[in-house]
Amino acid sequence: MTGTHAPGIVAGRLDRTTLRENFGDLHEPLDSHEAAVAADRCYFCHDAPCITACPTAIDIPLFIRQIATDQPEAAAETILEQNILGGMCARVCPTETLCEEACVRETAEGKPVEIGRLQRYATDTVMAHNIHPFSRAPETGKRVAVVGAGPAGLACAHRLAMKGHGVTIYEAKPKPGGLNEYGIASYKTVEDFAAREVDWLLSIGGITIEYNRALGAGLTLEALKAEYDAVFLGVGLGGVNALGVEGADRDGVSEAVVFIADLRQAPDLTSLPVGRHVVVIGGGMTAVDAAVQAKLLGAESVTIAYRRSQDRMPASRYEQDLATSKGVRILAGVMPKAIHGNGAVREIELEYTADEGGKLVGTGETLRLPADQVLCAIGQTLTTDGGLALEGGKIAVTGPGRSSVPGVWAGGDCTAGEDLTVVAVAEGRDAAEDIHTALMG
Repeated sequence: MTGTHAPGIVAGRLDRTTLRENFGDLHEPLDSHEAAVAADRCYFCHDAPCITACPTAIDIPLFIRQIATDQPEAAAETILEQNILGGMCARVCPTETLCEEACVRETAEGKPVEIGRLQRYATDTVMAHNIHPFSRAPETGKRVAVVGAGPAGLACAHRLAMKGHGVTIYEAKPKPGGLNEYGIASYKTVEDFAAREVDWLLSIGGITIEYNRALGAGLTLEALKAEYDAVFLGVGLGGVNALGVEGADRDGVSEAVVFIADLRQAPDLTSLPVGRHVVVIGGGMTAVDAAVQAKLLGAESVTIAYRRSQDRMPASRYEQDLATSKGVRILAGVMPKAIHGNGAVREIELEYTADEGGKLVGTGETLRLPADQVLCAIGQTLTTDGGLALEGGKIAVTGPGRSSVPGVWAGGDCTAGEDLTVVAVAEGRDAAEDIHTALMG
């Protein structure tokens, strides 16, 4: 895949004012009155199902009751005690399939309590007032290396620092945040929120970050083990699965994660090129984020092409509906067969698929779509394992993130499990607790 330097991919399809409107906040924040009204809908259930549905097990009825009694700072502490990246998770969590889907009012009325927006209201309050509800324990003298400044690594580092340990984070990119900084749709995290949340998190002290340091030749697991008392790996998934069809190397074919990262880091969206006819291969959250943003940048037509039926798309129904509401077409039951063009992509050929005994097969029937930009969102792979045991192509762990190598823990997308920010936070937090127990005997 050669990137976006193709004749049909140009910048400035829309003016700056339109782009500013298109990429505004997906959900406007609640004001204090709206928050009080939303909180009043909570039944404050005993053994609340929303808590069980939350990967970080936030006491949701408690924090909502605190908002209802005009204590947003206390509500934030309840949230952040379990999920230190609660502000970002309030913006990007698929609450519609987690806590809000489990809400009793969703079951009874089809309209859940707005847990995500209430969580944002509380966490935004403490960040706006620069309140950090936690402080460091006395120094333990122990030092821990954390590889990766994504959600898992940051959650792990914060909890370790809170316990009094010294933490050094090694981050491959020039900015911290991982997918929160580079991989989430811009309209979900406006006003540089991901970076501001990391700055707020680091204010606890005891954490330093070394940038442009990736695990590999210049930074080995053996060297880290020798220098530190423990190591946590939150390296994510750096590789991208190959498209593997004829013409995949044509100009205009690129990775959706690169497209999203470029958009997130662009100082001026009018300078960001996009095709006139865009096709996104895949059916997950990355595919939806790339497709919606291509449309918001001014692409005339955007199609998501997914190999299975639409009800089996990894992206939630909410995200699918968001895409279609923005003018994105979802074409299910098709897989890429070839990409055509003279140097640069001009058409993509898709083959209809069928499920035969649980196995996906091509039917032989094809269609062609005009395309001058093809974005591939067909999954990512682990690029380094450091000699650790693997399971399903990811780092194998037991219990709270223990790898096959003593003294090394791992969590987040590089280990088995759901690739969600909130899951990564839970795994980083739990690994930190286990590291602390191991270090302190």
